[in-house]
Amino acid sequence: MISPLELCHIVESGFLPAKCKCTIDAKDQMMVQIFDRERGHADLLAGGIPVSSLNSSRAIANLIARLKDDLKLHAAGRRATAHQERA
Repeated sequence: MISPLELCHIVESGFLPAKCKCTIDAKDQMMVQIFDRERGHADLLAGGIPVSSLNSSRAIANLIARLKDDLKLHAAGRRATAHQERA
């Protein structure tokens, strides 16, 4: 099994050059925060991810891919909202 510190490092590295913060609580639940580089606040917050489900490199890669997809959807929604406000 991979250590929590190593697991967080792998997840955070998956979002470079963006800032990503990964934490694991006492119940072995992961929380991932991905920050907007321009505004500095969290663009995406995903919590309640069971560490036990991240038992292979494929599982970790799938998590990173899902979070990147969520981030893209969030960014697209933000752009659409900004466009509507300007109209």
